[in-house]
Amino acid sequence: MDKCFFVSDLHLFASRSKAWKYLDDMILAAGVAENFVLGGDIFDFRWARTKNHRQTVDWAVAWLTDLIRPCPRCNFHFILGNHDYHQVLIDRLADLARKLPNFTWYRYYLRLGNSIFLHGDVADRDNHTAESLAADRQQWLYSRRRGPFLSRLYDVVVLTRLHKPFPHLVYSKAVVARRILAYLEQIGQGRQSGVRNVYFGHTHKHMTNYAYGGLIFHSGGAPIKGLKFRIIEAVV
Repeated sequence: MDKCFFVSDLHLFASRSKAWKYLDDMILAAGVAENFVLGGDIFDFRWARTKNHRQTVDWAVAWLTDLIRPCPRCNFHFILGNHDYHQVLIDRLADLARKLPNFTWYRYYLRLGNSIFLHGDVADRDNHTAESLAADRQQWLYSRRRGPFLSRLYDVVVLTRLHKPFPHLVYSKAVVARRILAYLEQIGQGRQSGVRNVYFGHTHKHMTNYAYGGLIFHSGGAPIKGLKFRIIEAVV
């Protein structure tokens, strides 16, 4: 059985992110794996504290290169999330895939064996069909950065941990699993297709081995102050 790891919601370059602490751990994991899946919102174009989107994408490509090059035997799979679904990054991903033969990217999901990987924004109330997800993502393609005032305000929210109850209030396990399952069935990737494990992010809520509708759901949380996060070893 191939060894595979999954992470999501690093929100790199946003001040709330603590993901820089985990780069060495990810390289170590990828060094013993056949597959490593980056499950979306790895970068954050809306809340980045960089000078502009061009600098954000330059730093994103450099970060991916630093992760991938030390592990030539591992296949890296990058699934876009809503916060990194930006045209400036998408324009660079094809070129990066040509330079790094063990790198592939996907807009919405990846299937490996009996496991499926997706970002998880289909868990939002209005997003759990392929059509509504595509429409929502279009709004992120050219989204503007948040200004300094809103960024500082969000920093205060994170510092005081006012954000901590949000995932638990909005994304209950049953609601999240039901919405993701509805989407998977619509796109032909439900239980009847042989899927058994679902790996996702977006909710920032840690979830392990949650059974719903004949599938097992897993999420690693987010490396943000006050929230749980871990690199998940996936079954493929």
